[in-house]
Amino acid sequence: MDAHIQVSGVSKVFASDERQVVALQDINLSIPRGQFTCLLGPSGCGKSTLLNAVAGFSPPTAGSILVDGKPVAAPGPDRGMVFQEYALFPWMTVEQNVGFGLDIKKTPKAEIRRTVDALLGMLSLTDFRARYPKDLSGGMRQRVAIARVLALDSPILLMDEPFGALDALTRRNLQDELLRIWAELKKTILFVTHSIEEAIYLADRIVVMTYRPGTVKRDILVDLPRMRDPAAPEFNALKRELGQLVMEEQQRHHSDELRMAAVD
Repeated sequence: MDAHIQVSGVSKVFASDERQVVALQDINLSIPRGQFTCLLGPSGCGKSTLLNAVAGFSPPTAGSILVDGKPVAAPGPDRGMVFQEYALFPWMTVEQNVGFGLDIKKTPKAEIRRTVDALLGMLSLTDFRARYPKDLSGGMRQRVAIARVLALDSPILLMDEPFGALDALTRRNLQDELLRIWAELKKTILFVTHSIEEAIYLADRIVVMTYRPGTVKRDILVDLPRMRDPAAPEFNALKRELGQLVMEEQQRHHSDELRMAAVD
């Protein structure tokens, strides 16, 4: 299967006057077209740093990232990004927010209307098209943010903890919506989360990352049928395995913080 995203020997170092921080070290990933991949790990393991590098927001210090065999040098229309913060324009309605990118591209008005109508229907937003973000719940705002990215029809979706700020019920509903959209539109998804259960529920593949410097600790294919039942024994066996891997990195993080405090 061809690699849609190829990450080869990627490292990222952030430098300041006082010290250098190695955020990523020698990351190697080959992500096939159409795969749903989750990056999992505790805070500080470089998940978002890697996602931003794939997005083209922050180039790696060493190594290379290819999309469809071409080097990533900057953000591009082949990669759509969904953030935890909804990043909607407060002065625009739902309809205007969803169509914004198409409008910037000078897409014909009739085509914008068709695309926006279809996405509002897909994400159960039709009745809210004239509302402003301030009038929407957090879950509805995130639906709008997802619809705005989907409007550009990017073959790759990069998602940085998009459901992290939502309550449990809204989160599960949006997870199911995302899985439905993924199955229908055949996107390649790279999804950052610190939730073990979310990763198992969503992903074809889970890449567990180590605490700084971020490396690949374990790369696991999730061989569970969809839709997945969090109460199933197989689900919980994988949850225990992943929990142990993540806990090891959290403990290493805690030990590192204690050592730094002792030095200070």
